[in-house]
Amino acid sequence: MRRSLTRGGVVLAFLISSLISVAPASASSMTADPPPDRIIIELVAMAGSGCAPGTADVAISPDNTAFTAIYSNYLAQAGPGIPVTENRKNCQLNVLVHAPQGFTFAIAKADYRGYGFLKRGAVAQQRANYYFQGMSQGSFANHRIPAPYDDNWIATDEVPVAALVYRPCGERRNLNINTELRVTRGTSTDVSYLTMDSTDGSIETIYHLAWKRCR
Repeated sequence: MRRSLTRGGVVLAFLISSLISVAPASASSMTADPPPDRIIIELVAMAGSGCAPGTADVAISPDNTAFTAIYSNYLAQAGPGIPVTENRKNCQLNVLVHAPQGFTFAIAKADYRGYGFLKRGAVAQQRANYYFQGMSQGSFANHRIPAPYDDNWIATDEVPVAALVYRPCGERRNLNINTELRVTRGTSTDVSYLTMDSTDGSIETIYHLAWKRCR
């Protein structure tokens, strides 16, 4: 039976540790329904050993409640004959969400997915953070994936409503998304690997949006 590694309900301290933990003064105090108009999302740039050009993309959901980041060649591995440079892979996506006038948004939840093949003794982890351009980056959240492991994994981060960090109203600020995979041999003598994709390259990382109306 398929099993998954879940890290549900983890507070995103990395997102809010050095940012204002309430809505900006120019936004209303209550969350709002998603804008009815179609939202446009643009992948402005990507860089890193885990996302070579053409191997990542983003897409908004039809109901404007989330967007996905899709990776097709994101893999960290360790073991005999594998260069140490393959132990750590990272990716930074620079994303612009074109919100309709009068709306702003925050990241309320993030679901990370992939596949792990980890031999006993190996050590693996997935790290992530995100922040709006010009605002503090904060620190990374770590999700350790215990070995041995040979299955799909999922790690979920969720932000309490009172701690949501919204893009300042009326400002055009891109969203930076940083992710990282690490695998080390530890005491294992075999090859281990961790991916942020699936065998068909279709696994999606999902970022759930919270919307507010600007005054």
